[in-house]
Amino acid sequence: MSLEPTFDAAPVREDGFWNGRAMRRFRRHKLAVFGAIVIVLMTLACAVGPLLLPYSDTFIDIRQRFAPPFGGPHILGTDPLGRDILARLLMAGRISLAVGFCAMVISMGIGIMVGLAAGFYEGVIGAALMRFVDAMLCFPSIFLLLAISALIQPSVPSIVLLIAMTSWMEVARVVEAQIRSLRTREFAQAAVAMGSSNLRIMLRELLPNAIAPIVVAATLNVAHAILAESYISFLGYGIQPPTPSWGNMLENAQSYLTSAPWLAIIPGAAITLAVTSFNFIGDGLRDALDPRMDMP
Repeated sequence: MSLEPTFDAAPVREDGFWNGRAMRRFRRHKLAVFGAIVIVLMTLACAVGPLLLPYSDTFIDIRQRFAPPFGGPHILGTDPLGRDILARLLMAGRISLAVGFCAMVISMGIGIMVGLAAGFYEGVIGAALMRFVDAMLCFPSIFLLLAISALIQPSVPSIVLLIAMTSWMEVARVVEAQIRSLRTREFAQAAVAMGSSNLRIMLRELLPNAIAPIVVAATLNVAHAILAESYISFLGYGIQPPTPSWGNMLENAQSYLTSAPWLAIIPGAAITLAVTSFNFIGDGLRDALDPRMDMP
């Protein structure tokens, strides 16, 4: 999954970051609109749904063990302990979506700072930062995740930090390429001529004009973080029971793929829907914010 969308480095000051034409282009992207609606509904369901259900995610109905979906009081069935799958799915969605968003915020912060410095400062500083980024990219992220997660005490905060620390490098490359192109533009040179400090030029002149690819990368980074949490939780190194996540729901279901396939199908479908929707949104934002697609 690439986090390096291609953009012309045109300043966005005239029309603003999210102008009317960009909004119209986004609305014309049907899959992106579908993805946005799905994510909003999924977030609302995970936030409010558990409060409306008659069962909590920890309630055990021992008489209803392995109840199939749509066949009784438990809408999506129950797990081997008799816990309601819908309640656990929504509570797990809270954790998985929170991990995705929080890891995205942290990784974007690190990637933007590194990319901003590397793109603005030429010579030794920029080269050293980008060589460090390249060195980090040499390690396959999933193996790096598993290796580090095996050495730490698994918890939600540690998993968030772990995913963020292994997913900022692509963001840094996107930001560095944009800043390196923008720093030679007339508005940046004018700021230098007026005596603006380097920090002001980076934060007030260059970064706002590089916001479009950053937003696209952030959207795709959420999808990457949700998948990463699912990987390591499925392998037993991530979020630990009784705290539910979509990943550890899959891990608990692998022993029952033939006798109770819904235990794996339901959380797997939730992961697929969330990740696909975020990718659709990223594609829509890329097309909407690309100045080369500036149509009336």
